[in-house]
Amino acid sequence: SSDIKSATKRDDVFDETYKEKEGPKPSMIIVWRNIILMTLLHIGAVYGITLVPSAHVLTWAWFVFCFLTSALGVTAGAHRLWSHRSYKASLPLRIFLATANSMAFQNDIFEWARDHRVHHKFSETDADPHNAVRGFFFAHIGWLLVRKHPDVIEKGKKLELSDLKADKVVMFQRKYYKMSVVLMCFSIPMFVPWCLWGESLWLGYFVPGLLRYTLVLNATWLVNSAAHMWGNRPYDTNINPRENKFVTLSAIGEGFHNYHHTFPYDYASSEFGCKLNLTTCFIDFMCFLGLAKDRKRVSTEIVLARAQRTGDGSTRNRSG
Repeated sequence: SSDIKSATKRDDVFDETYKEKEGPKPSMIIVWRNIILMTLLHIGAVYGITLVPSAHVLTWAWFVFCFLTSALGVTAGAHRLWSHRSYKASLPLRIFLATANSMAFQNDIFEWARDHRVHHKFSETDADPHNAVRGFFFAHIGWLLVRKHPDVIEKGKKLELSDLKADKVVMFQRKYYKMSVVLMCFSIPMFVPWCLWGESLWLGYFVPGLLRYTLVLNATWLVNSAAHMWGNRPYDTNINPRENKFVTLSAIGEGFHNYHHTFPYDYASSEFGCKLNLTTCFIDFMCFLGLAKDRKRVSTEIVLARAQRTGDGSTRNRSG
């Protein structure tokens, strides 16, 4: 199909020609500022857990709402829309997803999509920002605590990112990113419970603020770590990414990872559409409302043929 042909010219398809440089690897340069900030963030999140029992029931509901909103800003926004161009979104939906993405605070959309395309193109090599061959810790959080491998930077600069540069919503978010994070990731989650039902600002900051933010971060990181290490490989045994039910649940549909790396341009990121896949349900609903269109999908015949040719023979996991 034309989708498959165009996919071969894309920056999110694995580059078989890349070879890692010979000789010793460059030494890791630790970024102490990031280590200190991540340590403080996780201490704050653990403290936030102790406050959960004393939270108002509406604060719990708000926590879930903020978790899902910020997660969608990553999964439906930075990932499936902007990194993979797997569907098209109207201006109102793009504005919503960019705002939700700022609530997730995982670098601006432009940087996130650039790094993610490099991850797909050079998966599990020195040019992969969170190369899982370097171990669970590195793939999960360690990659954020050290300077990028020179190959990651070099390959990132060579990507063709004109689609991102042409998107005014992406570039607006990039320009005002710090301000948008202060507002969306910390201020609004904290002030809404205080204003509307008298929750303390302290609890608002630590529970729907820090704890929610930390959980979304770790749910996203599990896609890079756990889903590259544990699970079956029904579509391609030649790659590390796997189908991982726990990651599917925590990252609202992003754990069908062997499928996703085999067919990165499929908007559902899964063979099974909406099943256990809140992000796909959301995109489908946006299409129903007329706010999105042109969802790219891989035909069942192509999926079956690929599974027979390169899969591990495991029953494709229909329940996730």
